[in-house]
Amino acid sequence: MQAAPAGPAAGPRGPLTAIHAGRLVDVERGEVLRDRWVVIRGERIEAVLAGAAGPPAGAKVIDLAGYTVLPGLIDCHTHLVGDIQSPNDAAPLLHSEAQEAFSGVRNARATLLAGFTTVRDVGTYRAFVDVALRDAIAEGTVVGPRMQVAGAYVTVSSGGGEVTGIAHDVVLPPGMRAGVANSPAEVRQRVREILNGGADFIKVIATGAVLTAGTKPGVMEFSDEELRAAVEEAAKYGTFVAAHAHGAAGIKAAVRAGVRSIEHGSLMDDEGVALMKQRGTWLVADIWNGDYIAGEGRKQGWPEEVLRKNDETTETQRAAFRKAVAAGVRIAYGTDSGVYPHGWNAAQLPFMVRHGMTPMQALQSATLRAAELMGWQDRVGSLAPGKYADLIAVHGDALADLASLRRVDFVMKGGAVVKAPL
Repeated sequence: MQAAPAGPAAGPRGPLTAIHAGRLVDVERGEVLRDRWVVIRGERIEAVLAGAAGPPAGAKVIDLAGYTVLPGLIDCHTHLVGDIQSPNDAAPLLHSEAQEAFSGVRNARATLLAGFTTVRDVGTYRAFVDVALRDAIAEGTVVGPRMQVAGAYVTVSSGGGEVTGIAHDVVLPPGMRAGVANSPAEVRQRVREILNGGADFIKVIATGAVLTAGTKPGVMEFSDEELRAAVEEAAKYGTFVAAHAHGAAGIKAAVRAGVRSIEHGSLMDDEGVALMKQRGTWLVADIWNGDYIAGEGRKQGWPEEVLRKNDETTETQRAAFRKAVAAGVRIAYGTDSGVYPHGWNAAQLPFMVRHGMTPMQALQSATLRAAELMGWQDRVGSLAPGKYADLIAVHGDALADLASLRRVDFVMKGGAVVKAPL
């Protein structure tokens, strides 16, 4: 990472910077604009001007005339805390909470340098380590993206959010079972405890998981009443529930309960697509992840059960995604980073085009739409006056080659340059 270049003397609202963009992606209008100036005062965007206007007097100029400038990207399904997926079911037990926190520092830095200036982090086995990471980034102690965090998984015992596949007489530390709940009353209690512990929203494991030993992705693990309890309790705190849900029945139950987003959606049927459209529920589908698991998982010797479940859900997930796009379901970008190496987050963008989106829709899902899902559309997600100066740049025409976003040349977060061309 390169240090930000020295800027002009700060005015009453911070230093003045002007970025000259050869191409600028206006995700609000769905257009690519030529020759624009992005004027930044302190950490916020002050104006976006036509090239003929020139930079304001006294502004520090950053010349990106040969680049496409975009809003900082947003990944709504990350796991920054801990090592990436491995063949070992017991891997989460091999590190202390302190070690997990330092892994989060490493992963947060890689994510930001890849151009993802905001993430929604949807769970960690070690409760509240994500809260500490979010706060350290916000304080400036750690370099990383803006974060919303789930604190811990709300899951049934032995369910998709538990550490499984280990000996039955191994006793897990309390912090690894902070969200375990087996009744509506326990769900409400866990939701309260997690939100009071500093989480921004609740992550409920509504069905079994591909990567959790012994669980079945198609099986609904929480009842309708338990899912409603999570949504109702979260609403008391002014926040929402994201539901991990692969199976068709679990997806529909979670949507009826009022969750804000369905994560994965691998076995979603036509009725589920229609219900999500009707209720305005968001879909966050990691449609590239299956290829990584199939390829690297086999190379590394991941458990056959995991590989089988991945094979059974990868193409069904993509078919459901295509139907959701065609139906007009609200879709936000999410990748399940942490299964694959952090910093590879943009690899999914071309896959979204392959499975039904236009290039602009794919970019909007990772900017404006993702911000809307998070409720942060007033601060991030587009290059507009008043929003944080979170922006990235890549060589050439990014819309013509979304894969180019895996090679981001310039990253600014909150008006500070964190990566610049050599």
